[in-house]
Formats: sequence, structure tokens, C-alpha cells
Amino acid sequence: MNELYEFDKNYKKVIIGVDEAGRGPLAGPVVAAAVIIDNYCEEFDLINDSKKLTEKKREKLFDIIIEKCKVGVGIGTVEEIDKLNILNANFLAMRRALEDLGEEGFVLVDGNQLIREYENNQEFVIKGDSKSLSIAAASIIAKVTRDKIMLEIAKEHPEYSFEKHKGYGTKLHREKILELGITKFHRESFLKKILKTSL
Repeated sequence: MNELYEFDKNYKKVIIGVDEAGRGPLAGPVVAAAVIIDNYCEEFDLINDSKKLTEKKREKLFDIIIEKCKVGVGIGTVEEIDKLNILNANFLAMRRALEDLGEEGFVLVDGNQLIREYENNQEFVIKGDSKSLSIAAASIIAKVTRDKIMLEIAKEHPEYSFEKHKGYGTKLHREKILELGITKFHRESFLKKILKTSL
């Protein structure tokens, strides 16, 4: 049996894996996902930490997870990131994902912190997306969902090449910010240093 699935089964409870995508970018929302894997199938052998998978594999697995698992998604907006800070906006997105899932279970959250203001049973798992199948599945849902949002933003602002960098602080993206300024999709709280150097 898959090692990641065994990790979850050892809890002998209904496990809800929670992970997020988009804590580090300069633009776009933070997206969290919550996943329950009811029944194991062979296709899940391909699931791993989303960062280790190609975009094509992630998208294929996204469809499989959506079809075969219980899934909830939550978003922390750019406005909430700037107002609350990224950590609190991230926890907000996670709580929204759990609310969207609408199921009871024992929450395993990727990282080294528990979800703030979440009252139910939970445990954090450091590098959880490479240990727990449900967290790894959540990482794929969060990443692909966020990438799709960034592709929509790219259509609205083609001059920023969001489809290439997905809002992360690549050399290209930083150059575009200095050349064109910022959009409503940029996190102003993340850009103070970059904008300061351009003054």
C-alpha cells in the first residue's frame, strides 16, 4: 500500500488533509484546500507534493481527486492579505476550505502551526505534503486552483505575464512591476521594498 496513505490510515480516524498554495507570491490570492480520501485507488499512487509534480501531472491528478474525493476550497484575497498579513489570511483560507468541505474529521495541516481560530481536532505535520496522502492531495487542489485563478488574471493584464510566473517574484515579474506599476491583484504589503528602491 502507498506509504502516504498508510500514514493517514495509522490515525484510525477520518482524516482531512489541509494545505495551501500562494503564501510567497507578490500578486494573487492565497488558496487553501481540504481533502478527505474515502476510498483508495491505484491512481493515487501518483500523488505527491504538488511542487514535485509537473503542471500536466498536477492537472490530471486534480481531476482524479475532484472526482474521487471530498474536496473543499477556500481563498484569502489580496485585500485580506494586505489587511490581516499573509499568515492570518492563510489561516482564514484554510478555515474557509474546511467550511466548504462541510465534513467532520481529524485535520492534518501541512507546516509547523495549527490553524488559528479553528476549534476542532487538528495536528500539524511538518513537510506533510510528502508524508500524508490527504495533505498531498490538498496541495495539488490548492496549487492547480490558484494557477487557474492566475491564468484568468493574466487575461485581464497580459502585459504582466502572470501566466508565466503566477505572481511569484521572478526577475521578469519584478521588472514588469518597476516598468508598469502595480495592479489591484498585487499585494502592496509585499511590495514596499521593491517600490521603495524604484523611487
